[in-house]
Amino acid sequence: MPERSASTPQNGASITTVALQAGVSVATVSRVLNGHAGVKPATRDKVMAAVNASGYRINEMARNLRTSESRLLLAMVPDVGNPFYAELVRGIGSVARQHGYDVLLCDTGADPGRERTYFDLLRRKRADGAICLDPDTVQHALAEESLDLPWVACCEFDPAVPVPYVGIDNHAAARDAVRHLLATGHRRIALINSDEGYLYARQRQLGYVDALRELDIAINPSWVLNVNSLDYAAGADAARALMAQADAPSAIFAVSDTLAIGVIAGLRSVGKRVPHDIAVVGFDDISLATQIDPPLTTIAQPMRALGETAARLLLQRLAQPGHTVPGVLLPHQLLIRGSA
Repeated sequence: MPERSASTPQNGASITTVALQAGVSVATVSRVLNGHAGVKPATRDKVMAAVNASGYRINEMARNLRTSESRLLLAMVPDVGNPFYAELVRGIGSVARQHGYDVLLCDTGADPGRERTYFDLLRRKRADGAICLDPDTVQHALAEESLDLPWVACCEFDPAVPVPYVGIDNHAAARDAVRHLLATGHRRIALINSDEGYLYARQRQLGYVDALRELDIAINPSWVLNVNSLDYAAGADAARALMAQADAPSAIFAVSDTLAIGVIAGLRSVGKRVPHDIAVVGFDDISLATQIDPPLTTIAQPMRALGETAARLLLQRLAQPGHTVPGVLLPHQLLIRGSA
C-alpha cells in the first residue's frame, strides 16, 4: 500500500478540493498552509475557509519530516497571570492558527535560565520560532548567543539588538497620562512604577518626569515608588504608603491597570474617594478597567494588535530568513473615564 503523502489528509479531502472551493491554485493553497509571505489577506482567508469547510487536515508528521518544521511557535511570557499578557497571547494565537501553526505558552518568570531552555527548543528544531515578552535586560543578556535563532521581541526590546520588535512609545504614552492630570489642575502627582529591569518601566518614568518638567514642577522623590510586582495587592500597599505621608499627593499615575485597580482599593481602605479626594490613572486598558467603580482612566495599549503584529513579524522572518525585518511601534490612546 503506498504511503500517504503530506497533501492527502486522513479524511480523503485533498489539497485540490481546497483549491477548487477557494477558487485558487493548488500552489496558492500550499503557500497559505506553509505560512509563506506574499499571499493577500483576503486570499488567505478564502483558503482557510475552504480548509475548514472541507475538513482538510494536513499529515503533519509527513510534512515535518520533509520540511524540518515543527509548526510550533513559542510565546515566552514573564507572568501568565497578568491579564495584559493574556490578551496579547490571544493575538499571537489567532495569527498563528491562520497560518497553520500552534503556539506553546512559556511562563519564563523573567528568568534567563528558563528563557535559555526555551531557546534550546529552537536550536533542536523542536519549535520553529519564538516571540519574547521578557524584560529587555534579559533579552540583551541572551542576544549574543541567540541572534541566529528565529525570534522577535514584543513590548520589551533593546533597539541596539538587531532583532525584529513591536511595541508602543511608552515615554510618549506616560507623558500623555501625566499631562492629562496636569490639565485637570493637579500638581502633586505620584508615580507607582514597577521593576526598572523592564524597558517600559524606565520609559514610563521618563515620560512622567518630562511631563512635570515641562511645567517646571519639581519631582518629589517620596512620591515615586517602585514595586516588584504588578499585582493588585502591590498597588493597594503603595497607595496606602503614599497616603500615610504628611504631604500626600493629589493624583497617582500607576504604570499598569492591575496596579491602578489595586491603588483604588487601597485608597478606599483608608477613606479616600476617587476622584474626589485623589485622581488615579492607569496603563494598558485591560477588560477590568471599565468594570470597577469608578471606571479607570488609562492609556490603552493595542494588546491584541501587538500580539498579532509580533506573530506576523515572526512569520515574515521564518519565510525570509535572510531579510531584515524592521521594528514597529503601534499607537496608544488616552481613555478618559471616571477615576481622573
